Amino acid sequence: MSLRKGQGTAILNRALPLPPPGFKLKVNVLHARTGANPLAYDDLREWIKALEKAGELKRITTEVSPELEITEITDRVSKIGAGGASHPKGKAPTQAQYTPGGPALLFENIKGHPGHKVLINQFGSERRMAMSLGVNSLDEIAGKITALLNFKPPTGGLLDKLKMLPQLGALTSAFPKTVSAKEAPCKQVILRENFDLNAFPILKCWPHDGGRFITLPCVHTRDPKSGKRNIGMYRMQVYDGQTTGMHWQRQKVAAEHFRNAIRLQVAANTTEDPLHAMVSAMAESAGGSVSIPDGPIGGLPQVAMGTLKGSRLEVAVAIGTDPATTFSAIVPAPPEVEEFMIAGFLRGKSLEIVQCETVDLQVPAHAEIILEGYVELGELRTEGPFGDHTGFYTLTDQYPVFHLTCITHRRDPIYAATIVGKPPMEDAWMGRAVERIFLPAMRMQIPEIVDIHLPVEGVFHNLMLVSIRKSYAGQARKVMNAIWSLGQAMFTKIIIVVDEDCDVQDIGEVTLRVANNIDPERDIQFTLGPIDSLDHSSRLPNYGSKMGIDATRKWKAEGFDRPWPAMVEMDRETKERVDALWSKLGL
Repeated sequence: MSLRKGQGTAILNRALPLPPPGFKLKVNVLHARTGANPLAYDDLREWIKALEKAGELKRITTEVSPELEITEITDRVSKIGAGGASHPKGKAPTQAQYTPGGPALLFENIKGHPGHKVLINQFGSERRMAMSLGVNSLDEIAGKITALLNFKPPTGGLLDKLKMLPQLGALTSAFPKTVSAKEAPCKQVILRENFDLNAFPILKCWPHDGGRFITLPCVHTRDPKSGKRNIGMYRMQVYDGQTTGMHWQRQKVAAEHFRNAIRLQVAANTTEDPLHAMVSAMAESAGGSVSIPDGPIGGLPQVAMGTLKGSRLEVAVAIGTDPATTFSAIVPAPPEVEEFMIAGFLRGKSLEIVQCETVDLQVPAHAEIILEGYVELGELRTEGPFGDHTGFYTLTDQYPVFHLTCITHRRDPIYAATIVGKPPMEDAWMGRAVERIFLPAMRMQIPEIVDIHLPVEGVFHNLMLVSIRKSYAGQARKVMNAIWSLGQAMFTKIIIVVDEDCDVQDIGEVTLRVANNIDPERDIQFTLGPIDSLDHSSRLPNYGSKMGIDATRKWKAEGFDRPWPAMVEMDRETKERVDALWSKLGL
């Protein structure tokens, strides 16, 4: 997935000779959306229409408040079908009325915001998540990603080369298309002054939240060193009409862009060795995450972080994009692949982007709302608390401040949001899709992996179940350490490894294997390393221990000399005889 722009066309030109005279190629093109396998949704409004047509959207016309009430309503709906979920007696939708996850909700009567609408829970079911990505099931995503990762230029005859056309077309569609401001709906209203974030129905989600938070933003930044663009999703606490917090966690890509801007600024202003200045700046500011005083420390001169004041990293935020673009902001992409390309690949159609008004960044042209601005390199501010997807509040911490320079939006913009809290909620289904997308990339690095599962109760980064094709002694531990070296998987607090004959999607089966197959002292290992910023139990912020459990069958080559018993199972012949009798048993 690291093709440069135009490389897909170059491969096509080299691989396919001109056909003989009179040759005709018939291509079937899907012109209409059918079932759960749509063409690309151009924007959020088209997606809303598709949801309503599919019976997956409920319009709410009763007046509700964006402060707490929308959260409480959505929380009840999103837990439909969840085991153990509780609601006030008689106050929750009936289980038979909706499938697990409930419907997407479009609130059309927001207290204090006449004429505004809020869309929430758009990804909150298995069917909607699949619809948003143009597949019939989330497992299809793994197949599409595998085909792309395994792409090789065709080397056979004309027929073999023609068979590659769909893959080459998918590569071509991945590249974004720049359009003019006149062609961009997000430019229908442009506010360069007298703008106010409070005009939008931004939610306060939970009672002890530090304020109102933008919860579904596509945050655009550019690496000042490489020029690579990134889209991430980081919550934004609204401080006032012109400033917000920017909660990019320490190990996220945008935070690295922020640190690179600090490094470059420090190197440009030092009178000493630039490399030493950059190392010192990172150490003294904990990677740009804490404020440090100017002047000497311990009697020795330090990097003057105050010189960074006035230096900026430009940022743009898109709210209310088409579903594939929104989802691309949370996909664990390879570092060299831009999210614009991921969105195009998932859509099967190039994403249209447009230049911002006041910053040198490009944003989705069909977004509902665009916020333009910057973060100042020397400025941090208290952010939080925030009721998070762990089911606990994230406590206050220091984060950069986003200053707005311009707001553009469509006429009558639709505000897209999500809420997080005790699982399962909307993000559970998004996490399931990420799991399926991440699997092919993991297999490329760790080929013995058969399947993975991130149980929703493990809130994505706390628990990973892994089945492997075990071929040598100690392989389960090798797999654990390999996973802890993979991007965002480094945050995984607990990894459980089982043999390939165990279905990791069946938590009961995994529990049986773990309870029976391990000797705790022998089969559990601990290690130290980076921990998710949301983990409130680690010994230090962002740093703590992790645990790996080897629940595979133990081999003599691993020092296990006792006999290993077979699992209890009926023989095949008896099963077949009972299968033949079953319809006559009246059961």
